[in-house]
Amino acid sequence: MVHPKFRAPPGACDCHMHVFEDGYPLAPTATFKPPHAPASAYQAVQKQLGLERVVVVQASGYGFDNACMLAAMKTFGAGARGVAVVQPDAPEAELERLTRLGVRGVRYFMLPGGALGWDTLERVAARVRPFGWHVQLQLDGRELPHYRERLERLPVDLVIDHNGKFLEPVAVEHRAFQALLGLLDSGRVWVKLAAPYETSKVGPPGYDDVSVLSRALVRRNPQRCLWASNWPHPNRNPQPSNAAMLDLLLDWAGDEETSRKILVDNPAQLYFKRGKSGSEPN
Repeated sequence: MVHPKFRAPPGACDCHMHVFEDGYPLAPTATFKPPHAPASAYQAVQKQLGLERVVVVQASGYGFDNACMLAAMKTFGAGARGVAVVQPDAPEAELERLTRLGVRGVRYFMLPGGALGWDTLERVAARVRPFGWHVQLQLDGRELPHYRERLERLPVDLVIDHNGKFLEPVAVEHRAFQALLGLLDSGRVWVKLAAPYETSKVGPPGYDDVSVLSRALVRRNPQRCLWASNWPHPNRNPQPSNAAMLDLLLDWAGDEETSRKILVDNPAQLYFKRGKSGSEPN
């Protein structure tokens, strides 16, 4: 097992990964059959990278059934939080239960296979606000100028996935990337520095067309940046190196102090000091 050159500081958090377990049924909206990637396999990755905390994100293939995600969170213990997918009319008791179990956000996946649509966004955001949740959004970042004003009006914090996920990488000066920077300036929006392989056209080792965007995000607002492995890297062949993904952060951040903020301080604020009435889950 290859270990990263960068040594993760105590309290480091992986802010976006998935668990796929055989035996949990896929939703009719699933676009692919995922690999068997159980929580036990991720625990080896945690040890390899020196990560103490993790955010389990509901995989789009499971739709509204959060059972696999919740089981993984239980396996990982007190250092785990979750981002769920919930029905727009989910009972308040269910939102309360999920909060108690460590869920801190609702996922909006605006690409093929997503369960929640734009028509539900404001209603769901208003419903989860009393529980201290945020909205996690994945979309083609080139659409951000169209949605920017709407996103700025949300009554909850917003987390945008994968460097903005520009399906065609853009220049820093591009209006869509400038819209992302403007959203970060609001103080209520976060961005995950993750999965450059999903959108890069030049590829490894540096993913230079995406890395230039990651560096610009950190320069502009390091206090709004998070890091994630995106394990188990669904549909990627060959699989990227987990160690290389963590080492890229040091390149993007520029120094270990900024890397520590992104790995430790920022996720602590977003995921581990939030909840209904600011409480920790039982």
